[in-house]
Amino acid sequence: PPGPDRFCVGAVLANGHTGEVSSTGYSIELPGYMEGDSGSTHAEQCCFIKIAQKHHLSAGRIEDLLPANIVLYTNMGPCNARLSGNRTCCDRIVALKEKLRTVYVGIPEPNTFIVDNYGKQRLEAEGITLRCSKQLVICVMKLQ
Repeated sequence: PPGPDRFCVGAVLANGHTGEVSSTGYSIELPGYMEGDSGSTHAEQCCFIKIAQKHHLSAGRIEDLLPANIVLYTNMGPCNARLSGNRTCCDRIVALKEKLRTVYVGIPEPNTFIVDNYGKQRLEAEGITLRCSKQLVICVMKLQ
């Protein structure tokens, strides 16, 4: 649900070769105390946690479960800073960069909460392609 201190974000993790959906997530879908996050869970984070839960692993150990060409779709660019001090979505994506090489976003994260979010530059510096498509906003939200 929308709130004065958060965006409504949805994310989908899919096999880049077959299009098969591996996981979906949305903002605050899972409790904020999960995986060392004392704040609200982000959409991308929920995707990763749900895969981990399915296989009884911690979210930090899912890389071996992912297909070689996993793609992340999200209606808003991944965060590169968090006011709570918790691990960022960019950090989580970079940790999976051997399998997660492409991120499609609907819009960049606005400067509402974090001014000058450099998520795009951070991911691209790590060799991860970030593509923007405003049509993606509608597609991700329909899957939720």
